[in-house]
Amino acid sequence: MIPSSQGFILTRHCSNFNGKNIIHYWLATDAGPVKLSVENEPSLFFVEAQKQEIVEKYLSDHQIKFESKPIDLQNFSYQKMLVIYFPCGSIFYQAKNLLNTYEIEIYESSVREADRYLMERFICAGVEFRGQRIERSNFTEYQQPQMKGCDFHPQLRLLSLDVECSSKGELYSIGLFNGDSSNGMKKVIMVDPLAHQREMNQSEEWIEWVVDEKNLLLKLQQCIQLYDPDIIIGWNIINFDFKLMIQRAKKNNLILKLGRSEKEIVWRENVNDSQQGFVSLEGRMVIDGISSLKAESYNLDSFSLENVSQKYLGEGKKTQNVDDRLQEIIDDFHHNKPKLAEYNIQDCILVWKIFEKLQLMDFLIFRSQLTGLELDRSGGSVAAFNHLYLPHLHRQGYISANLPKNAVASPGGFVMDSKPGLYKNVLILDFKSLYPSIIRTFKIDPLGLIVGLHEQVQHINQPIPGYRGAFFSREKHILPELITQLWQQRDIAKKDKDLARSQAIKILMNSFYGVLGSSGCAFYDTRLASSITLRGHFIMQQTAKWIEAQGYEVIYGDTDSTFVLLKPQLLLDQCIEIGKDLEQSINEQWKNYLETEFNLPCYLEIEFETTFCRFLMPTIRGSKMGSKKRYAGLVKTENQETLLFKGLENVRSDWTTLAKTFQHQLYQMIFHDQNPSDYIRETVQQIYSGQWDEQLVYRKRLRKKLNSYVKNTPPQVKAAKIADEHNRSLGRSPKYQNKGWISYVFTQSGPQPVDHVTAESVDDAIKEADRLLYVAKSRGKHCVIYEEVQQ
Repeated sequence: MIPSSQGFILTRHCSNFNGKNIIHYWLATDAGPVKLSVENEPSLFFVEAQKQEIVEKYLSDHQIKFESKPIDLQNFSYQKMLVIYFPCGSIFYQAKNLLNTYEIEIYESSVREADRYLMERFICAGVEFRGQRIERSNFTEYQQPQMKGCDFHPQLRLLSLDVECSSKGELYSIGLFNGDSSNGMKKVIMVDPLAHQREMNQSEEWIEWVVDEKNLLLKLQQCIQLYDPDIIIGWNIINFDFKLMIQRAKKNNLILKLGRSEKEIVWRENVNDSQQGFVSLEGRMVIDGISSLKAESYNLDSFSLENVSQKYLGEGKKTQNVDDRLQEIIDDFHHNKPKLAEYNIQDCILVWKIFEKLQLMDFLIFRSQLTGLELDRSGGSVAAFNHLYLPHLHRQGYISANLPKNAVASPGGFVMDSKPGLYKNVLILDFKSLYPSIIRTFKIDPLGLIVGLHEQVQHINQPIPGYRGAFFSREKHILPELITQLWQQRDIAKKDKDLARSQAIKILMNSFYGVLGSSGCAFYDTRLASSITLRGHFIMQQTAKWIEAQGYEVIYGDTDSTFVLLKPQLLLDQCIEIGKDLEQSINEQWKNYLETEFNLPCYLEIEFETTFCRFLMPTIRGSKMGSKKRYAGLVKTENQETLLFKGLENVRSDWTTLAKTFQHQLYQMIFHDQNPSDYIRETVQQIYSGQWDEQLVYRKRLRKKLNSYVKNTPPQVKAAKIADEHNRSLGRSPKYQNKGWISYVFTQSGPQPVDHVTAESVDDAIKEADRLLYVAKSRGKHCVIYEEVQQ
């Protein structure tokens, strides 16, 4: 038998070769890059078997080449299905469009050929393979391979790339960096018409000079092919660096061949957003740092390279003026190219260090191994769910439903009416992964719903009642088992302190509820999502009743957290002991309740999280009712005190530094029983005197395109319009037309952007600030809180 090898899937492509599909999978292996070529894999979709005659007639009348076969599968309406095969994708889409015009429903037509081939073999990212081996110049190809899933962790070669250019997009230089000690790279390719003289006289060996933009791109192509990276990383690398390089290559009549086997780079526009696109390199993956951070659920005020590198590395860009880098780049290109090269390579190094420090590639690799998603995939929760769920569904004898036509909204998470006040000794009890544990406990599942409803009608097998008329099969389901497997894997990852794997599993498990509650998912049914959220409501309400039955008061509850008030005279150790006792008793009560009422094992688990020695639940502004999702508390340990805020100005990215600083100090004083009246008066005087002017800047997000704000024009939009008018007057491109962030101050003339104002500098804009307005805002928000505390 031919020995097998193992690898990690980097890219997947399906193309038409002589009228038939051919799928290429590029792998990273310990022996170097490998290409797996799967020929004659058909495109397919399903139709109801009862429509076989009419479907075949339509396809034949239009001379569409196909093959149809009865298959032992049914849809969720228990109708038998017919599978229709097509030799290639172009014929498949022709047939799909034709049947859509005749309003014939087709099923699973959105699953790509390369994905289906992996999915049906339970392959996510690691693959064991064998086949006919052919040695190529820079890689090994296997034709018609046998493939199966395996657990393979690759050692990927990364290359950090960064482009510098003029305001018109003319390329100045391209930086390339890899920090590996054994096989690293440090290079900046720089345009200079006097490149030959530069090479004769230069001392920086890592700068390579070329005479023009065309030769810059050709040299980049040569470097990529010689270094042969698996992954190219950068910051906004797809929608800036690669998009620009492709545009400039076209302008220079070049075909940019950066893929393996010198394949041309492919750019695809996003049909939903003209400012976003997708880049495809055969055999290589382009990974954006910003998208990677968001995929791992990082929540930052700004995802700029400067902000992220300063936050996590303690260093930043090599520039004197971070806010006006473009002019400095232009000046350096014309007068100090070595300095520009230093700036260029520093950006590459920062990206490399961020990926290394935050283990971003580890997270993306584990996510692919869990879900089958490609490394560069943004979002993709529905695709991940389908990849895991569909092969199990097929083996149960069913095919996927189609997208719902009239989706009915499902209720959100439980939020209890709060009891406002300033308290001592408040416990927080949290349910561990509440929604996944509800799915697991109550067998909530798309297939389980269909079978459970049938069992309820037939009065068999005692299906588990859900909400909004749902019933779930006790025996026939898929999702609870998937969650159980993931839960066990996460426990192992946490035990091994494997943070990247643990986070990847957590995000995947928590995404399942979102998928079932999304009208973009073929399995969406309001009975599924409602049976999760409304069960969560019941669990939170019942938990509060059990706690109060023990003599404690519940002052707030939110989704999976319960806030319990203890006696104010208790010591911290006593509070902790009560928290642990409540944890044990509530878990025991849920175990008994589920066994008695449903004959089900309990996977719900509540945990004692922390004790607030002081806690403030504010009122809704202008009302005596308690607020929701807004509170602050003081946590004490043996060595330190920590102030925690939720939903208040201190943790919001769109409030001024002054508001955050003022609020933090105000709460410190309140929690330590200090009278803040003098502090408030002093701060007001300092605002009027200009002492806090540098902290008066607002920074807010433009969530829509600027021209979309018609009826309502909030301050940040007014500031953005002023800034872009100023940009145009200087002959620059508008900066704020397509969403983004804007920094501005309130002046007596209204909101003014800090980067382009009627005054000539930020300092002048600050000096024009309407300090009376800032005082009113600060007093209006924070002094009301103090008045409530006094009462």
